[in-house]
Formats: sequence, C-alpha cells, structure tokens
Amino acid sequence: MHFEPIDLSRWERAEYFTHYLHEIPCTYSMTVRLDITKLKQSGKQLYPAMLYALAKAVNAHPEFRMALDEDGKPGVYDRMHPCYTVFHKDTQTFSNLWTAFDGDYAVFCQNYQRDMETYGSIHRMDAKPGLPENSFTVSMLPWASFEGFNLNLQKGYAYLKPIFTIGKYTGQDGRYTLPLAVQVHHAVCDGFHACRLVDEVQATLDSGLC
Repeated sequence: MHFEPIDLSRWERAEYFTHYLHEIPCTYSMTVRLDITKLKQSGKQLYPAMLYALAKAVNAHPEFRMALDEDGKPGVYDRMHPCYTVFHKDTQTFSNLWTAFDGDYAVFCQNYQRDMETYGSIHRMDAKPGLPENSFTVSMLPWASFEGFNLNLQKGYAYLKPIFTIGKYTGQDGRYTLPLAVQVHHAVCDGFHACRLVDEVQATLDSGLC
C-alpha cells in the first residue's frame, strides 16, 4: 500500500476541495439501476461480480482512492480493496470481510471464495482481521429493491472514500436490474465523476469480463 500526499498548491482541484471540505462541507448520494441481465444469464455469482465491477472502477480513478492523513491533508492510495458485509441468518447480524482486489476476475473470485470459506461463518463484526486503510465499503440489502438510499455519518464530512449499497434485483420482460446507491464526498468527487463510475460499472457488467 502506498499513500501519495497531494500538494494543494499544484492541484487543479484545490479550490473545490477546500470549498466542499471546509467552507461548505458537502457529501451526496445517488441511486441508479444497473442492468445485470448478462450477469444473470452467465450464471455467475452476483455478489463477487458486483464487488469486482465496483473495485475495478474505483481503482481506475484517483477521486475514489482518496483519504485524509492524520494531519487532515489529502492523499491518494495506489490501490483499493473492497470491504463488504456478510449476513448471518441465525443471529440476524452481519460481519465485515475484505478481499484483496485483483484485476483478473478469476483471481479475485478465488480470493473472495477463500475469504468466505475462512471467515464467512465467524460471528463478529470484523470477521477477517487486518482490514487495510486502503479499503472501501460495500453493503448488500437483498431484501428490498429501493429507489433511494442514504447513509448519515457523524464524521462523514472528513470521510473521502466512496460507500456503495446494493439492493435486491428484480426482473421484467427478460431483463434484470438492481439498485446501486453511491455515496461520495463533493470535495473530491463531482457529479461527472460519480456518473462516469456508474457507466464503467455497467460497462464491466455488459462486457462479460465478470
């Protein structure tokens, strides 16, 4: 893991960063519907495919790999790994797992399956130890196909990493869609960047690579 500090005096986004982090702290969320028809037709497992598609898009752009250091200064991680929730039916609680991202889908799925087999049945909030700083959060709510979703973080105005929430998929006329909520910080991510990420996730799902 490498964290590269950003020199605000040379950063083209410095004015926007300062405005939305200090002057008018602002986070926002958007909910979109993704077409997962090809994924369903392929028979591939939904959750690891979505984790891969999200991680691929996150790792493609620095605005989704940013954080503040201990002095409150921004920087960019060279790589991000998904941290995701696993539900326990017997206790109706969840655990957090994380899987090392690999650009090769088959390798990522092997990593995911190994983590699920090793830690998936452990009933603790943080079932897999060693959560790296360069991770981003993904949750899945397979019980509802929501039209909007928003998280309210007490210290959210200092949290620059993206947060993703996946909902229940639905089918109609042979097509399948599912909701994805994207929550980001306006200091590092504008609407253009959020929409580009959504488009790239959709492109990955359409490409058959996962």
